[in-house]
Amino acid sequence: MAYIQLQFHSDALMMQVTVNVILPERASTMIGMEANGTDTFKTLYLLHGLSDDHSIWMRRTSIERYASEYNIAVVMPSVGRSWYTDTVRGEKYFTFVSEELPCKCRGFFKGMSEKPEDNIVAGLSMGGYGALKVALTYPDRFGMCASLSGALDIAKLKDPGLLPEWRCIFDMNMQSADELAGTEHDLMHLASQLHDQGIAFPKTFIWCGADDFLLQHNQKFAAHLTSLGVDFKYEISEGNHGWKWWDMHIQRALEYLIG
Repeated sequence: MAYIQLQFHSDALMMQVTVNVILPERASTMIGMEANGTDTFKTLYLLHGLSDDHSIWMRRTSIERYASEYNIAVVMPSVGRSWYTDTVRGEKYFTFVSEELPCKCRGFFKGMSEKPEDNIVAGLSMGGYGALKVALTYPDRFGMCASLSGALDIAKLKDPGLLPEWRCIFDMNMQSADELAGTEHDLMHLASQLHDQGIAFPKTFIWCGADDFLLQHNQKFAAHLTSLGVDFKYEISEGNHGWKWWDMHIQRALEYLIG
């Protein structure tokens, strides 16, 4: 696999950005790693959590090794603490991840397919929320998605410490996370919209640890998808909100989605 730290100018964000990219490659003398690259391949857009950045998946997991097993590219952007949202301050992080970044990457790297069945978006915690937000908004672009320990019921995140920050992201006048219910930021609402419009859901994998503080949020979202008749994979197992488990279950996600 090839590893690239990519810097380019984002029109959506109106600034320079850094993105980590893993690409399949052909090689005959590499030891201990698959290197059977092909001319075209699937792409995984892999999203970070609230306190992290574009480097974190490479630092805390073996994602490069897992990607080589499936001959896929991995694109890891950085969005700060934006909740993958076009913020009221004008930073268009949702547009960047869901629209601009795939177009830029396909322009830079020959072999990245634009077919929805070849594009996956996944993430952990805030990134799990972001991954499902992207996929449920644009199922015609992202045919598969995965959330690990995702913040999947954003309207019920009751941490008062987040409110001043969220006012700069979602609504300068908001008084409570409850106000996000039924908006384009609410995953329950997005899922209901797809169902009501008769649009096929992306292939979806959700995992949360039994000791994770976001477990109830994941259970509620999974119950909502079940009530809509969505065919998806939901797993609860040993684990908390930590990298030991995310490293383990990104492998489960890839196995289910493309294995």
